Amino acid sequence: MQSMASAGTETSNAPKNMAWVPGGTFWMGSEDFYPEERPVHEVGVDGFWMDTHQVTVAEFRRFVKDTGHVTTAEIAPDPADYPGADPALLVPGSLVFTPPTHPVSLDDYQQWWSWVPGADWRHPEGPGSNVGGRERHPVTHVSYSDALAYATWAGKALPTEAEWEFAARGGLDRKTFAWGDDFTPSGRHQANTWQGQFPWENLAEDGFVGTSPVGVFRPNGYGLVDVAGNVWEWTTDLHTADHSASGKNVAPASSCCIPRNPRVEMAEVGDGEAYPRRVIKGGSHLCAPNYCLRYRPAARQGETEETSTCHIGFRCIVRGPGPT
Repeated sequence: MQSMASAGTETSNAPKNMAWVPGGTFWMGSEDFYPEERPVHEVGVDGFWMDTHQVTVAEFRRFVKDTGHVTTAEIAPDPADYPGADPALLVPGSLVFTPPTHPVSLDDYQQWWSWVPGADWRHPEGPGSNVGGRERHPVTHVSYSDALAYATWAGKALPTEAEWEFAARGGLDRKTFAWGDDFTPSGRHQANTWQGQFPWENLAEDGFVGTSPVGVFRPNGYGLVDVAGNVWEWTTDLHTADHSASGKNVAPASSCCIPRNPRVEMAEVGDGEAYPRRVIKGGSHLCAPNYCLRYRPAARQGETEETSTCHIGFRCIVRGPGPT
């Protein structure tokens, strides 16, 4: 069981807006939901600092102003990467959630996802939209390379899947959610997720349609907010079909063989995909029990590195030294 000592403690050497996540061991994964989360296995990680919240629009804007960075969504896709694609769609843009007005088959994501030319981090819903008033919302429409560029500029790094899951659990090992096993303790929502029948009925019982300002919901045991819902978060691990597929991060059930600081560096590229998939964690405001119950620390999904959408963001870490 991981130590809670110094977790979230304000110290003289604490980086701004970061909390200390103490090192330790935990049980990674889940046997209770989706196949890619299996098998449950013990993992060890060293301590690190983590952004208390997802990188915001305001923070990303400072990065772009300082570096002139142009995001993936602002660059026309290379036709060589998308053979057979409609040339009219090979323009700068990104994926935007466009909810239908009636029930649809959940087997066809094109019923609610649209490629929108001109959609990017400044224009989350496409041309005519902007981020005015959303400076404290998590930045979206950022690819893996965009997140990596920001982390490098900030003198930080992106977390591995194991680091992210350890941090998200906040010291509550083997619990379903970052706050325990009850989704709505005392009837209160703990995260920005989807209520109602996805993708057409959004009851917004948690108070939000779309993203929410960071920190609206209570932090976990390590002082981290929005580790469930709001937006998915990039990690550095390459995606595998399940936790045993890489052969690296699952060891025999022996304390002498518990993997420490595992990283998955073996790429799986799907048919017709020009880019490898990275693991994203945490779920988003579009996750619903009837379709994507992934607002849990163990939940995981693969997304190609060049993908940008209105529901993927990120946060950064700094590995050691710890609090003084």
